[in-house]
Amino acid sequence: MSVEDKKVLELQQRIEKIAVGGGEKAIEKQKAMGKLTARERIIALLDPDSFHEYDLFVEHDGRDFGMQDKSLPGDGVIIGTGSICGSPIAIFAQDFTVAGGSLGFMHARKITKIMDYALNMRIPLIGINDSGGARIQEGVNALAGYGEIFFRNTLSSGVIPQISVILGPCAGGAVYSPALTDFVFVVENISKMFITGPEVIKTVLGEEISMEELGGARVHSEQTGNAHFFATSEEECFGQIRKLISMIPPANNIPAPKAAPADPQPQYDITSIVPADPTVPYDVRDVIKALVDGSDFLEVMELFAANIVVGFGRIDGETVGFIANQPMVLAGVLDCDSSDKAARFIRFCDAFGIPIVTLEDLPGYLPGIDQEHAGVIRHGAKMLYAYSEATVPSITVILRKAYGGGYIAMGSRHLRADFVFAWPNAEIAVMGPEGAANIIFRKEIMGAEDPAKMREQKIQEYKEKFANPYVAASRGYIDSVIAPSDTRKFIQHALHVAAHKSRHQPAKKHGNPPF
Repeated sequence: MSVEDKKVLELQQRIEKIAVGGGEKAIEKQKAMGKLTARERIIALLDPDSFHEYDLFVEHDGRDFGMQDKSLPGDGVIIGTGSICGSPIAIFAQDFTVAGGSLGFMHARKITKIMDYALNMRIPLIGINDSGGARIQEGVNALAGYGEIFFRNTLSSGVIPQISVILGPCAGGAVYSPALTDFVFVVENISKMFITGPEVIKTVLGEEISMEELGGARVHSEQTGNAHFFATSEEECFGQIRKLISMIPPANNIPAPKAAPADPQPQYDITSIVPADPTVPYDVRDVIKALVDGSDFLEVMELFAANIVVGFGRIDGETVGFIANQPMVLAGVLDCDSSDKAARFIRFCDAFGIPIVTLEDLPGYLPGIDQEHAGVIRHGAKMLYAYSEATVPSITVILRKAYGGGYIAMGSRHLRADFVFAWPNAEIAVMGPEGAANIIFRKEIMGAEDPAKMREQKIQEYKEKFANPYVAASRGYIDSVIAPSDTRKFIQHALHVAAHKSRHQPAKKHGNPPF
């Protein structure tokens, strides 16, 4: 065997040894928890044979508490580049089989290195989190590592898409990196995110709670809004990530991947989805599917604040972001959570040059002491800010109701939507006809021989005078009153016309949104 062959053989042996991670027993334990290993996850997610690993031979530099005698292969994290659907991506995956995936200084340095690669090369970053948290033996060096990661998350925000995949514990300060990224994916019975664990809560508060109840996948998908996509298996999760990557731009200066145009599926007939009676609910996702290519719609945050629907679809092969009131949940009202959900989605679309289509059907903001005390004024203002700040093409279609502040907030002309269309049965007013009649015509109703009959007459009078799209259209607030069957055609044309839109904002360092 030649010297060169011996060197190659030595290299292969070194790679094989490190590739085992924490060893066979640790891998068996990982599998027993229903989890893939870090390398298996990367291979399952990326295009076949596309992964190239870097910093394989990095070791920790801890010298205290016996760390100098411990070997941690790869320091518990794998980094590299590969591709999804043929598009380059950067990736890291924490290896729970090596010291519980704990983050030390060199571990963090590997992550920040691939983050810098992603930013400099303008490619998406995917981080797979599976870690017990900071490596206690390294003290402040571990904390410094988290700080460097958070800084880079912020620096990359709005420049490249950042995706966090929680496939194990993500505890303490570690949770703030996913919170700073654009999309968080979780898997039932596997994902755990929390600041303080069950043991601390029991010690401090004397309360018993499981990790699943505290910060499991469903908790963050349905209650906290920290997760954007929920899956029941790692395989399903990887499919969701691949679909998302196929629809969003790789960077803010590169357009989203284009697909072959397709007509919506015939079972989604837009003329029969929305009931004429404004009190009858319907699923607004069916309206979206009647508009997008192939009726293919990728919903974001499906389980959180379901009174508003956000997500991605394509029209004529181009990616479009949709924001729509959902009449099936709370009549589609806006509240604290739905305002936050919509505002953040709008800002992502704007940052990455994705046109926005808004479908409006709501009775306004959710009234009540709970909402007022929860800060609905501040939260609602986030949505106003996001729409007003957006410079991408913005198209709004009023399907049915547009009452009060909700009319303004949902991408109105007054917040600089480029095109606003309304269906003929749209009702645009300060409030619903019933409530308005009770206030405006109170004396006439109270003094009538038949108050109920008089009330119905006044409701109809108000509807004829204000609760229709023609008053707004007469003031130029609505560009066109359109037949429902023409909605896709009008949106297609508007997107085509606004494709090279240029809108200049006042010179400033940055605004101050109502965070």
